[in-house]
Amino acid sequence: MKFIVTIILLFFLSLPVFANGQADADMDGVPDSDEINVYFTDPQNPDTDGDGYSDWEELNNGYSPHNIKAVKLEDNDYDNDGLSDRMELNFKTNLTNPDTDGDGYKDGEEINNGYDPLNNNSAKLNKHIEVNTENQELYYFLGGVKMGTFIISSGINNSTPKENYLITNKHPRAWSPYGLWMPYWLGLGNGKIGIHELPVWPNGYREGEDHLGTPVSHGCIRLGINSAEFIYNWAEVGTPVNIY
Repeated sequence: MKFIVTIILLFFLSLPVFANGQADADMDGVPDSDEINVYFTDPQNPDTDGDGYSDWEELNNGYSPHNIKAVKLEDNDYDNDGLSDRMELNFKTNLTNPDTDGDGYKDGEEINNGYDPLNNNSAKLNKHIEVNTENQELYYFLGGVKMGTFIISSGINNSTPKENYLITNKHPRAWSPYGLWMPYWLGLGNGKIGIHELPVWPNGYREGEDHLGTPVSHGCIRLGINSAEFIYNWAEVGTPVNIY
């Protein structure tokens, strides 16, 4: 009888374990294929970083399975390539290899300069900008990945047209027909509206510093100090802008 029970136990123990219908050798809830190709965790060890929490528990709660400390994915950079583990997952790069495509440039360097970290042929990733007038926010994307959010001030009384544009021109300090300077100007479409920093009157007074998040402009998209300069330097002429 004991012999039969032993045979049955060995039979069931030898059966493969599955997670989401896929093999899961360490029974941590993360399929082996994802451990190997996505998260770069150990498919034979349910707790890759040895912190007492399974890889699935950490990933499911937004923590890094590569750091024994309780660090969120967006705050961890396991391979020190300048790209957080969260962004590595977004861009499908290798969390444990600073140069996924082996072209001599770190993944973070490539992303910061708009290049594809999965392509060693100097391929650029597409950029686009979205402006959410309801939430008064601007989002900028690289290769379809959302990179960040800035608070804006759009046109009062729905005066900002909700359309798809291209950036048609740039100027570090454009002049408005309303008699103000518009720093870091990005002209949209025919140039009647654009994205720019909070405007400055000729006497040096900067308008709207306390109005970000509220529609107050004549139709343009206003950005705060630093964020306007960043978007100006980040976006090239021809970058699509979707306002909705």
